[in-house]
Amino acid sequence: MNAEYLGLPLVKNESKSQFELEIDGHTALIEYKEHGKKLWLIHTESPTELQGKGAATAIIEKTLAYIEENGYQLIPLCPFVVAYMKRHTEWNRVLDESITPF
Repeated sequence: MNAEYLGLPLVKNESKSQFELEIDGHTALIEYKEHGKKLWLIHTESPTELQGKGAATAIIEKTLAYIEENGYQLIPLCPFVVAYMKRHTEWNRVLDESITPF
């Protein structure tokens, strides 16, 4: 993650069912569904103004850290999250037991 994003807070916007990361007045987001202690990550979106600047990677990393810190299990449905997980298999530790590790 870019060092400039480390101090930015991840917001869990429960009313919109999305995690949000505001960067330079723009919001990167991950839509999710939650049931009990399972989180389905459905869609990652980064505004055009943030594309190519590592914003999507930053929100994925912050969301994975949130999942781990709060005892959730991940079910990744978003292709971008799945691709990230395949490159960073150390995050297999947060996968739900029903998911084959990457």
